[in-house]
Parts: sequence; C-alpha cells; structure tokens
Amino acid sequence: MAGRDLAHKKGKGELHTLYISPLKALATDIRRNLEMPIAEMALPVRAESRTGDTPQSRRLRQRERPPDLLMTTPESLALLLSYPDAMQFFASLKCVIIDELHSFATSKRGHHLALCLARVATLAPHVRFVGLSATVADPPGMAEFLALKDEVEIVQGEPGAQPVVSIIDAQERLPWGGHMGHHAVPEVYNIIRQHKTSIVFVNTRAQAELVFDRLWRINEENLAIGLHHGSLAVEQRRKVEAAMAAGKLRAVVATSSLDLGIDWGDVDLVIQMGAPKGVSRLMQRIGRANHRLDEPSRAMIAPANRFEVLESLAALEAVEARELDGDPPRPPCLDVLAQHIVGCACAQPIDRDQLYEEVLTTQPYRELPRKDFDDTFDFVATGGYALAAYERWHRLKQLPDGRWMLASPLVARQFRMNVGTIVELPLIKVKLRRGPILGEVEESFIQGLVPGDTFVFGGRMLRFEGVKELIAQCSPATGGDPKVPAYGGGRLPLSTFLAERVRGILQDPSRHPKLPPEVREWLRVQRIRSTLPAGNRLLIEGFPRGAKQFIVAYCFEGRNAHQTLGMLLTRRMERMGLKPLGFVATDYVLGIWGLRPPTKQQLDQLFDEDMLGDDLEAWMDESTMLRRSFRNVAVIAGLIERRFPGEEKSRRQVTFSSDLIYDALRKHEPDHILLRATRQDAAWQLADLRRLGELLRRAKGRIDYRRLDRISPLAVPVLLEIGKERVLDGTAEDELLDIAAQELIDEATRL
Repeated sequence: MAGRDLAHKKGKGELHTLYISPLKALATDIRRNLEMPIAEMALPVRAESRTGDTPQSRRLRQRERPPDLLMTTPESLALLLSYPDAMQFFASLKCVIIDELHSFATSKRGHHLALCLARVATLAPHVRFVGLSATVADPPGMAEFLALKDEVEIVQGEPGAQPVVSIIDAQERLPWGGHMGHHAVPEVYNIIRQHKTSIVFVNTRAQAELVFDRLWRINEENLAIGLHHGSLAVEQRRKVEAAMAAGKLRAVVATSSLDLGIDWGDVDLVIQMGAPKGVSRLMQRIGRANHRLDEPSRAMIAPANRFEVLESLAALEAVEARELDGDPPRPPCLDVLAQHIVGCACAQPIDRDQLYEEVLTTQPYRELPRKDFDDTFDFVATGGYALAAYERWHRLKQLPDGRWMLASPLVARQFRMNVGTIVELPLIKVKLRRGPILGEVEESFIQGLVPGDTFVFGGRMLRFEGVKELIAQCSPATGGDPKVPAYGGGRLPLSTFLAERVRGILQDPSRHPKLPPEVREWLRVQRIRSTLPAGNRLLIEGFPRGAKQFIVAYCFEGRNAHQTLGMLLTRRMERMGLKPLGFVATDYVLGIWGLRPPTKQQLDQLFDEDMLGDDLEAWMDESTMLRRSFRNVAVIAGLIERRFPGEEKSRRQVTFSSDLIYDALRKHEPDHILLRATRQDAAWQLADLRRLGELLRRAKGRIDYRRLDRISPLAVPVLLEIGKERVLDGTAEDELLDIAAQELIDEATRL
C-alpha cells in the first residue's frame, strides 16, 4: 500500500520513506540498486542517500526539498532530527525501514536509534516501521525494539536452501595455539583458485592485513585479491567495493566491514579464517555467498587452532539445525540519553515530562526510573551538582512556560560535530620512563593493570607505573615473573550459545568422529591423562612446571570474562598466601601460576560468588578500567567534545580533560549520573560480569579438581599464550612452535 502511495506522489518534494542502514556503504548500495527500476518504470520518484560522505551542498538541498526515498544511517538521522525544520521535514513520512535490525539491538548505537525512532513517531504519528533481518534469534523481542506499545506483525520468510558449510582440512599440521590461521593459507589460496569470487572473512584488522600478505606471497597466478577493513581510507574501500561489484576480483579479505547487506551476485564462496565466535555472525557472513533463495550458500571454516576446531564444529552443527545466538538486552545507556536530550533541544524547546513519556516508549528505556531521567536531564542542563558552577557545562535554560531551550547556539554546533555513539578504541603506546617508546598494545590489556604489575613486551620485562596522556609509562623489571602477560585472540568474544555447544561436544564422544584425527587424538590423550570438561561442572587442573605451580580452569565464558576472573582470582590468591605470579586468558581457558598450589577447599573459596562484591569494586577502583569507561561515557554524553568548532581535539587532550573531570566528580559528587553510567558501562562491556556471575553460580559445589604430575594436553594451548604481545615491527603469533613449545607438547602427550 505504501508502495502504491509512493508511485502516485508525482514528486511533491516530501519525504515518504526513510531507509536506515548500519553501514554508509550499504545505504549507498541500496540507493544505487533502486535507481535502475525507478528509471525503467519511469516513476516520478527521487531516491537519494545521506551519510557522512554526502557533500554539504546536497545535504542542504535535501532538507529544503526532501527526496521521496532517503537512505541514511542512525547518526545522520539524529542530525536531521536536530534541526529546527525537523517537524516539517518528517511530517509527510509514511514508512521507516531499518535494515539489519539485529545489528542494533544490544549496542549503544541501537539505544540511540531507538530514541531517534521514538522522536520520529512523535513528529510523524502515522508512520509505519519495518525491520529487516535474516539472523534474529528472538523475533518477538526484536519486534519490541520496533514498536513497544503497538502490535507488530512478524513475517517469517522462507528459509531458503540449507547452507553448505564445511571445515577446511589443511595439509599442514594443525597448530596447538595461535589465532591467525596461517597454516591454512596455502589451502585457502587453492580454494580461491577453484571458485569464481570468494570473500575471506577474518575477525580482526591485524589478521586481515596478515592473511592478505600471506596470500599475496604465494599468489603465483597473480589473482586479483583485495583487502577491506575499517582502518582503510574511504576511497580505498570504495575502490574494492566497486571492483567486487564489477566482478574484477577473485577474492577479498575482509573484517566485519563486509558482514552486512552488500550483495555481489558473483560471490560463490565465503571462507571464515579462524572460528566465527558466534552462530548469527557466521550465518550473516555465509549469506554473502550465492545470495539467491533457490541456491545454497557455500562456506568453509579454517580453524586457527585445536580449540577453534571444536568451536567451528559447534557452529557448523548450529547452522545445520538453523539455530541462532543472541545477546540479552543491556541496561539503558544514560550517556546516550543525555546526547539525545541535547539533540531534541537543538530542534525546538522541549517539555521535560513529555520527553520522559516519549523515552518510555522505547524498548531499551521502557523501565527507566524517573530519577535517572531527571538526573540525566539536570546534567544536560547544568552539568550536575559538582559542575553547576561552571557555565561551559550549562547547555539548557528554562523558559517562563517551563519548557527548556538551548543555552547558546554554540551547543547545537557542538552537538552536530560530535553526534553518535561510536568511540574508537585506541592503542596505547608503551614507553620507558626517561626512555624510548617501545611499541603499542591494545588498551583492553592495559586497562586491567594496576601500578606495580609486571608484563612482557618486546622481549623485555616491564613494570607498569601508570597511564599518562594515553601512554603506558613503564620501567625495567628484573627477576621474578610477569604478573599479567598479554594474551592473544581476536576482539570478538565467544558467544554464550556457542560456548555451551563446545562443552556439549567435549562431553559427548559420539560427536568426536566428526573431528580431524589430530583433534580426536588430542582429546583421547586428555581422557587418559586427566578428564574432559563436563557440561554442568567446572574442570580445574593443577600441575607443577619447574618451580611454579599452575592451575588451569576450563570456563568457556569468553576472554573478557576470563580476563576479569584472572584479575580477581590473583587478588584472592595473594590474600591466601598462594603467591600468584601471573595469569593468561583465552576464550576457552584461564591459566594462573604461582609458588604454591591451592587445595580443593581453597579452590571452592576462590571461586565463590562473593568475589563480585568487594573484590570487584576494589579492583575496578585501582585499575584504569573506570577511567577509560568514563572517557567514552563523557564523550558520548557531550561532557567532552571530540571535535569543537574550529578545532579537533587529540586523544591526548580528550584523555587529559576526562581524567581531571573524573577525579573531580569522584571527590565531590561520587553519585554523579555519569559515574553511575560509567560503572554500568564497565560492568557490561569490559568485564562481562553477567557471564562471570553465571560461571560462578554453575561452579558452586561442582568443581572437578584434578591434581596432575605434569601439564595435560588440553592445557597446552593456554600456556602457549604466555608472553605474546604486539610490537611495532610486527607480530609472531603463529611462530610459537619453537623448541620450548615442542617440549611442552611432548610433556603433555607422553603417556
């Protein structure tokens, strides 16, 4: 009906349909795909896209004379809603289409979009919302995201042909550790040769660069192979996309930058390098191949190590069963709400009570307490109690009729230059005090350290002194062991759903014949030497190596939860006198070493649920985690601008400003709304406390402690992670099978 209405509009210069995409490239692609049928049918319809790449002159014209169809992103929608002419612009809107709806559901970006859609519904009361997704685990829950109060019609499309997915059987020996999958590159190259066009998906940008480099080194036939990830210049990404669309490439190595939407008919195979970490993510990637309902999509997985073989099999079985994973909803993001309040006030004076009622119509904020809303509103208006004396943080002023308007036109300019919830995660330089910069390490590693911790970097042992202006200040350390060595792995955490399936494979020998011979032998020797983890229990092994005592816990809760657990356990072990020296975390396992072995009774105490109380609070206060979370929250909430009219702040300036404000608020207003948002953010995003809590509840009274005389086969991969780090001149992640590593493997597999 909306389509017939649109076809007879006769180009009135009114917005009819708004299409919202998570990617600028997808919005542009959809616009391009619509232009041909519109021209062929001679429809009086204008279709245009509006993203951050759209020229300013076109954006101005679009507001003055809107197209019939507008393809855009959540950030550009927020900008459109912030102009005084927003009411006129959206008044004629009949339909809003949100593509790849699942990609927004549990993110801050999704919370921002939900608030913007509520504002659209206020400006255009008769608008209809349509959500599109091929990978939704919970359709009713996703329907609530579209319209909380109204009845939503859920249309389940035909599932199409069953995807054909297999695990690559590489000719080289399957590594015990590593995350890059270099051993499978020759086989991947041969597979590319045998297909028309392939997309090789990887999990990190570093992996994309390295796999691309390895493929080119063996590219004897000079096949056209491209590279696509978010750190590349826009022009280079567009060039690769155009080459793929024209069928000029045989393969492209890509990160999640190509996960969504863009469809190239010539792609006949998807290759996943490394385990996918989630079933929905894998299905999304598989869907890039043979994008036709009557033909099966074809995909192959190249696991990077032995644990990833188990994960890949778990994902393959889930695909065959057409099962998907999904994340639970996150608490309402108050920093996002603060940004939205400013955006609403940019367009017109706002009524506080009416805005609260509008916010409650969204799924993420439906249970938002009035106090949280009022505290957030007061922060936007005056900065809150501790900052009220500073006029620079006064962004709203009250009118005689009780409504609120911008305190200054500069506030609108600042808002429009800083809109959005995507805050880049920086790398931190590692520097010797009064010495040179040694290299860079991910901030996710540094954030868990406290002054005095030691770690290995670039072949040296360093003592962490603190973070100053986004540089990790360190001093040389001698003797002892690194307390917190860096750990490897991709950024994507293992999903809870997939972790449960991996545990199921381990405890079910009837599924082991599906595994490669090397992995079957690995598990067979593990059963002889120790035991395999059981689904509803926590296996912990203890064994000596040299003068150290190791414990290895098979938690399967993802590296974020394991990293937090390692920090908390070593604190507890220190109090018990077990003298912990360090730990290492992977997606599957946590390994800790010290000078004294724990008893079974001590393990029960160590893994008690009460560690998520005072221990967690004390660690978070000591570590840099909260400071880093506060910086992101402060930027999103508009307390600190990334960009200011006439200038652009460096990360160093942003960090310096946020640290000063953070210290002031902790001292003078510890319950400030942004500090509350910071603690909530840290708990959800950085520490993964939800999964950690589930692990501790599952382990209570169900710990299987096996005391061994030496390392077990299943423990080898986590010990191979010890001491791996990133340096300026490259990585050596898959070069660990040296003499020492081989000795470790021989020790574990000797019967």
